[in-house]
Amino acid sequence: MSELERWQDRFAGEDYRFGTEPNLFLKSQAHRLRKGQTALSIADGEGRNGVFLAEQGLDVLSLDFSPNGQAKARKLAAARGVPIRTEQADVITWNYPPEAFDVVVAIFFQFATPAERAKIFAGIKRTLKPGGLLLLEGYGPKQLDYKTGGPSVLENLYTRELLQQEFGDFSSLDIREYDAEIFEGAGHGGMSALIDVVGVK
Repeated sequence: MSELERWQDRFAGEDYRFGTEPNLFLKSQAHRLRKGQTALSIADGEGRNGVFLAEQGLDVLSLDFSPNGQAKARKLAAARGVPIRTEQADVITWNYPPEAFDVVVAIFFQFATPAERAKIFAGIKRTLKPGGLLLLEGYGPKQLDYKTGGPSVLENLYTRELLQQEFGDFSSLDIREYDAEIFEGAGHGGMSALIDVVGVK
Protein backbone atom coordinates (compact mmCIF):
# COMPACT_ATOMS: atom_id res chain seq x y z
CA MET A 1 0.00 0.00 0.00
CA SER A 2 1.39 3.41 -0.97
CA GLU A 3 1.56 6.33 1.49
CA LEU A 4 -1.29 8.04 -0.38
CA GLU A 5 -3.45 4.91 -0.27
CA ARG A 6 -2.75 4.57 3.45
CA TRP A 7 -3.95 8.11 4.18
CA GLN A 8 -6.88 7.80 1.80
CA ASP A 9 -7.93 4.73 3.77
CA ARG A 10 -7.45 6.52 7.11
CA PHE A 11 -9.63 9.42 5.98
CA ALA A 12 -12.25 7.30 4.20
CA GLY A 13 -14.92 7.10 6.92
CA GLU A 14 -17.36 9.68 8.19
CA ASP A 15 -15.49 10.14 11.46
CA TYR A 16 -12.62 12.62 11.74
CA ARG A 17 -9.57 10.54 12.65
CA PHE A 18 -7.93 13.29 14.69
CA GLY A 19 -11.18 14.96 15.72
CA THR A 20 -12.59 18.30 14.57
CA GLU A 21 -11.10 20.47 17.31
CA PRO A 22 -7.80 22.24 16.68
CA ASN A 23 -4.51 21.02 18.06
CA LEU A 24 -4.17 22.39 21.62
CA PHE A 25 -0.77 23.96 21.01
CA LEU A 26 -2.13 25.80 17.97
CA LYS A 27 -5.16 26.94 19.95
CA SER A 28 -2.90 28.23 22.73
CA GLN A 29 -1.14 30.48 20.19
CA ALA A 30 -4.33 32.11 18.87
CA HIS A 31 -3.35 35.44 20.48
CA ARG A 32 -0.47 35.68 17.97
CA LEU A 33 -2.83 35.53 14.97
CA ARG A 34 -4.32 38.56 13.25
CA LYS A 35 -7.40 38.82 11.03
CA GLY A 36 -6.52 39.13 7.36
CA GLN A 37 -3.19 37.32 7.64
CA THR A 38 -2.35 34.65 5.08
CA ALA A 39 -1.79 31.20 6.55
CA LEU A 40 -0.49 27.89 5.21
CA SER A 41 -1.41 24.72 7.09
CA ILE A 42 0.76 21.88 5.80
CA ALA A 43 -0.29 18.23 5.90
CA ASP A 44 -3.62 19.57 7.14
CA GLY A 45 -5.44 16.24 6.77
CA GLU A 46 -9.15 16.62 7.49
CA GLY A 47 -8.78 20.32 8.16
CA ARG A 48 -9.21 20.77 11.91
CA ASN A 49 -6.27 23.17 12.13
CA GLY A 50 -6.87 25.00 8.86
CA VAL A 51 -10.51 25.56 9.76
CA PHE A 52 -9.50 26.91 13.18
CA LEU A 53 -7.19 29.41 11.48
CA ALA A 54 -10.06 30.46 9.20
CA GLU A 55 -12.26 30.94 12.27
CA GLN A 56 -9.67 33.43 13.55
CA GLY A 57 -10.18 35.46 10.37
CA LEU A 58 -7.10 34.28 8.45
CA ASP A 59 -6.95 33.59 4.71
CA VAL A 60 -6.05 29.89 4.82
CA LEU A 61 -4.52 27.46 2.34
CA SER A 62 -4.95 23.89 3.60
CA LEU A 63 -2.36 21.66 1.94
CA ASP A 64 -2.62 17.87 1.91
CA PHE A 65 -2.20 15.04 -0.59
CA SER A 66 -5.30 13.07 0.41
CA PRO A 67 -8.44 13.95 -1.58
CA ASN A 68 -10.53 12.25 1.13
CA GLY A 69 -8.93 14.45 3.79
CA GLN A 70 -9.47 17.60 1.77
CA ALA A 71 -13.11 16.78 1.08
CA LYS A 72 -13.65 16.50 4.83
CA ALA A 73 -11.74 19.74 5.42
CA ARG A 74 -14.11 21.55 3.05
CA LYS A 75 -17.09 19.90 4.75
CA LEU A 76 -15.85 21.00 8.18
CA ALA A 77 -15.26 24.56 6.96
CA ALA A 78 -18.77 24.69 5.53
CA ALA A 79 -20.23 23.38 8.79
CA ARG A 80 -18.34 26.09 10.71
CA GLY A 81 -19.32 28.79 8.21
CA VAL A 82 -15.79 29.83 7.21
CA PRO A 83 -14.01 29.92 3.85
CA ILE A 84 -10.94 27.76 3.30
CA ARG A 85 -8.84 27.06 0.24
CA THR A 86 -7.52 23.54 -0.29
CA GLU A 87 -4.76 22.30 -2.54
CA GLN A 88 -3.94 18.65 -3.15
CA ALA A 89 -0.17 18.33 -3.12
CA ASP A 90 2.71 16.40 -1.61
CA VAL A 91 4.20 18.65 1.08
CA ILE A 92 7.65 17.26 0.30
CA THR A 93 7.70 18.32 -3.35
CA TRP A 94 5.28 21.28 -3.29
CA ASN A 95 6.68 24.52 -4.69
CA TYR A 96 6.64 26.71 -1.59
CA PRO A 97 6.22 30.23 -3.07
CA PRO A 98 8.72 32.73 -1.68
CA GLU A 99 7.57 35.11 1.07
CA ALA A 100 3.90 34.28 0.51
CA PHE A 101 2.51 33.60 4.01
CA ASP A 102 2.31 35.45 7.32
CA VAL A 103 1.81 32.21 9.24
CA VAL A 104 2.85 28.59 8.61
CA VAL A 105 1.31 25.87 10.77
CA ALA A 106 3.03 22.47 10.79
CA ILE A 107 1.42 20.01 13.21
CA PHE A 108 2.47 16.33 13.40
CA PHE A 109 3.77 15.67 9.88
CA GLN A 110 6.43 13.18 10.98
CA PHE A 111 5.93 10.69 8.17
CA ALA A 112 8.86 12.45 6.45
CA THR A 113 12.36 10.95 6.42
CA PRO A 114 15.24 13.26 7.42
CA ALA A 115 15.98 14.09 3.75
CA GLU A 116 12.29 14.78 3.06
CA ARG A 117 11.96 16.80 6.27
CA ALA A 118 14.90 18.99 5.22
CA LYS A 119 13.03 19.84 1.99
CA ILE A 120 9.86 20.69 3.91
CA PHE A 121 11.72 22.83 6.45
CA ALA A 122 13.52 24.67 3.62
CA GLY A 123 10.13 25.26 1.96
CA ILE A 124 8.63 26.59 5.20
CA LYS A 125 11.50 29.05 5.63
CA ARG A 126 11.23 30.20 2.02
CA THR A 127 7.47 30.69 2.00
CA LEU A 128 7.27 32.68 5.26
CA LYS A 129 7.33 36.44 4.88
CA PRO A 130 9.98 38.36 6.84
CA GLY A 131 8.53 38.63 10.35
CA GLY A 132 6.28 35.64 9.59
CA LEU A 133 5.22 33.20 12.31
CA LEU A 134 5.98 29.45 12.41
CA LEU A 135 3.88 27.27 14.72
CA LEU A 136 5.18 23.69 14.73
CA GLU A 137 4.43 20.73 16.98
CA GLY A 138 5.70 17.19 16.83
CA TYR A 139 6.87 14.24 18.86
CA GLY A 140 10.23 13.88 20.56
CA PRO A 141 12.25 10.63 20.88
CA LYS A 142 10.56 9.60 24.15
CA GLN A 143 7.39 9.07 22.10
CA LEU A 144 8.81 5.68 21.10
CA ASP A 145 8.24 4.59 24.71
CA TYR A 146 4.68 5.95 24.89
CA LYS A 147 3.53 4.49 21.54
CA THR A 148 0.43 6.72 21.55
CA GLY A 149 0.78 7.99 17.98
CA GLY A 150 3.35 9.24 15.54
CA PRO A 151 6.16 7.44 13.75
CA SER A 152 7.86 4.31 15.04
CA VAL A 153 11.20 5.44 13.56
CA LEU A 154 13.59 7.42 15.77
CA GLU A 155 15.05 9.48 12.92
CA ASN A 156 11.62 10.95 12.09
CA LEU A 157 11.24 12.44 15.57
CA TYR A 158 12.28 15.95 16.62
CA THR A 159 14.96 17.04 19.04
CA ARG A 160 15.70 20.52 20.33
CA GLU A 161 19.11 20.37 18.62
CA LEU A 162 17.58 19.51 15.25
CA LEU A 163 15.04 22.33 15.43
CA GLN A 164 17.64 24.86 16.60
CA GLN A 165 19.87 23.82 13.72
CA GLU A 166 17.05 24.21 11.19
CA PHE A 167 15.48 27.44 12.47
CA GLY A 168 18.28 29.01 14.49
CA ASP A 169 18.60 31.85 11.95
CA PHE A 170 15.06 33.08 12.79
CA SER A 171 14.82 36.43 14.58
CA SER A 172 13.24 34.61 17.54
CA LEU A 173 12.84 30.93 18.34
CA ASP A 174 11.10 29.41 21.36
CA ILE A 175 11.32 25.61 21.69
CA ARG A 176 9.47 23.81 24.46
CA GLU A 177 9.72 20.09 25.32
CA TYR A 178 7.25 18.43 27.68
CA ASP A 179 5.08 15.37 28.27
CA ALA A 180 1.29 15.72 28.21
CA GLU A 181 -1.84 13.70 27.64
CA ILE A 182 -3.53 14.55 24.39
CA PHE A 183 -6.97 13.65 23.09
CA GLU A 184 -7.16 14.13 19.32
CA GLY A 185 -9.69 11.69 17.96
CA ALA A 186 -8.82 8.03 17.43
CA GLY A 187 -5.50 8.94 15.81
CA HIS A 188 -3.73 10.60 18.76
CA GLY A 189 -4.49 9.84 22.37
CA GLY A 190 -2.70 9.34 25.65
CA MET A 191 0.54 10.46 27.25
CA SER A 192 2.84 11.94 24.62
CA ALA A 193 6.35 13.39 24.35
CA LEU A 194 5.79 16.73 22.64
CA ILE A 195 8.01 19.46 21.31
CA ASP A 196 6.62 22.86 20.27
CA VAL A 197 8.19 25.63 18.22
CA VAL A 198 7.12 29.27 18.06
CA GLY A 199 9.41 30.96 15.59
CA VAL A 200 9.52 34.37 13.92
CA LYS A 201 11.47 34.63 10.68
